[in-house]
Amino acid sequence: MQQEIIITTGALFGLLAVIFGAFGAHALKKILSDTQLTSFEVGVKYQMYHAIVLLAVGLSGYNVSAVTYWCFTLGILLFSFSIYGLVLTDAKGKKWRFLGPVTPLGGLLLTLGWLFLII
Repeated sequence: MQQEIIITTGALFGLLAVIFGAFGAHALKKILSDTQLTSFEVGVKYQMYHAIVLLAVGLSGYNVSAVTYWCFTLGILLFSFSIYGLVLTDAKGKKWRFLGPVTPLGGLLLTLGWLFLII
């Protein structure tokens, strides 16, 4: 996998995590319940953790497999972004329940990304 792609992906997810975190801490704080805000923050944290992993791997020069890269990338999208969707739609009173099963699938991909990184 090309390191430039890995670094760019990690940086983009990191950038979005900062934006979403600030958005949650300020704009959404008035709209979301404490439970919803906590869930939103979990999505931001996991997004940032895995953005940092992508950056570290890309900058280290370690030859990461495409499978590892895609597990982390799709895992972030499915895990964190499904949480954002669930929380925001719940706050509007029309929770998108179909996203519920997507979150653990994203978590599984993140876990597999770590496993493939070890292998």
